[in-house]
Amino acid sequence: MAVYAVGDIQGCGNAFEKILAKISFDPCRDQVWLCGDLVNRGPKSLEVLRTVRNLGNSAVAILGNHDLHFLAVAAGIRHHRADDTLKALLKAPDIEELVSWLRQQPLVHCDGKLKTIMVHAGVYPAWKRNQLLDYSKEIETILQGEKCNRFLKRMYGNQPAVWDKKLAGRERYRFIVNCLTRMRYCDSQGSLEFSQKGAPGTQAPGWIPWYMHPHRKISKWRIVFGHWSTLGYLQYQNAISLDSGCVWGGRLTAVRLDADYIAPKWQVKCGK
Repeated sequence: MAVYAVGDIQGCGNAFEKILAKISFDPCRDQVWLCGDLVNRGPKSLEVLRTVRNLGNSAVAILGNHDLHFLAVAAGIRHHRADDTLKALLKAPDIEELVSWLRQQPLVHCDGKLKTIMVHAGVYPAWKRNQLLDYSKEIETILQGEKCNRFLKRMYGNQPAVWDKKLAGRERYRFIVNCLTRMRYCDSQGSLEFSQKGAPGTQAPGWIPWYMHPHRKISKWRIVFGHWSTLGYLQYQNAISLDSGCVWGGRLTAVRLDADYIAPKWQVKCGK
């Protein structure tokens, strides 16, 4: 069995089909991990969700910020923005089934055999692996329960910026979600910054990419992530960035994870 990871699809259904063909993906034999942001900005969010759902256990999908935004829009909590491309999805006859399926997806996937963690945006440097899994589980339990809509109403915002294990309620949940689905830069003290979205080298002094933090606790496991389109495909020590900006005219990237050597990559042009 081959295990592949694919970067942010964001509704680029044609590119997703092409990358599966390029890696000769066989759902009866292989598994594909998807780094979140399955939907929005591209034209085929509905088709992408249906395809991934129909792959069953052959696909492992985690939630990104655009997926959470879609859940909020579908629940009537947020308005459809001018740059959203969710209308076809929202009008689909199977919208309730797709929303229910998406709410069941995790925020983090951890594979002990491959010693690999997949997360949409990043892992907070001060968190150990068991903390990461415990904190993500807190959010997953809420999303799958009766308090989902209440949580979606309160998850937006940039504060608090620094983790404290004493955080509770909406502030605790917002910080966890922001780390897992929005984080790019932090400072040496672990404070998060969300306004800077450019590639490393463009940020203001004092801010460092989360994966370059000198005191990152999870250092022996491989971390696969997306979200950062201006970063593109990158391997830095044990971190692999897979969002190569497909929806912005770039490429959709796949890597193979079950290999003893540096993961080879496959890429296809946008072709939304």
